[in-house]
Amino acid sequence: QVQLVESGGGSAQAGGSLRLSCAASGYSFSTYSMAWFRQAPGKEREGVAGIYEDGRTFYVDAVKGRFAISRDNAKNTLYLQMNSLKPEDTAMYYCASRRIGDRWKWESYMYRGQGTQVTVPS
Repeated sequence: QVQLVESGGGSAQAGGSLRLSCAASGYSFSTYSMAWFRQAPGKEREGVAGIYEDGRTFYVDAVKGRFAISRDNAKNTLYLQMNSLKPEDTAMYYCASRRIGDRWKWESYMYRGQGTQVTVPS
């Protein structure tokens, strides 16, 4: 059974940091690209960052220079280091894997987690 379980969310002050984790199981983690998405209240879910099997990364402009995505294939875990947090980063954050289409579209990923909440009060 495939599972993606996010953790590490919480509340952080503006300018602070959080590190999200996504523990994967039930499939060959290292052979697929991974991504983080987020959805704020009243807004559409958006792609935040992704990492290919070979370690190449990509980011949405809003988080470039502040967020860093990484993966540990030995631990079957995906990470998102979030620094210099802003109130507009407040959202539910989801991880996803096994992409079959556009890397920026949630629907392109066959495996999806349930999310972890990040709150940055203004």
